[in-house]
Amino acid sequence: MDNGRLDGVDRKILAELQADASISHAQLAERVGASTASCWRRVKALEEAGVLLATVRLVDAIRVGRGVNVMCQVRMRSHAPDDRQAFEDFIQAAPDVMEAHSMSGEWDYLLRIVAADVAGYERFLMQDLLNHPNVATAASHFALSQVKYTTALPV
Repeated sequence: MDNGRLDGVDRKILAELQADASISHAQLAERVGASTASCWRRVKALEEAGVLLATVRLVDAIRVGRGVNVMCQVRMRSHAPDDRQAFEDFIQAAPDVMEAHSMSGEWDYLLRIVAADVAGYERFLMQDLLNHPNVATAASHFALSQVKYTTALPV
């Protein structure tokens, strides 16, 4: 199932589940105008097609002591496949790295990192990231405030 095969009900299901994944199938069916059984089948089909991924609960970063949000641009020493893979494995294992994007342009990666405080970020940057053998340099940009945050994709 790809984007072109989603009908109006599928799109409504996706929008509702992105807003509140804890609703029952009966509530979901009522909201999207379908029967409970049909809605359940559609959700299962969307899961099997890989359109619907893991069901998670969002956590407030500030309330769990991770209120510092940093965008970090990384430039690699080498673009050899093994070097890039070693760096990506390092990033996958780093719990403070919330997002990592391979980029076009001057910088090779863009990371979103959460930390308890500036000193915590400095430790990660100086002891871990910049000590990685494949990292040449990094530039950090501290978020002053969060203007918009959403996990819901437009469907």
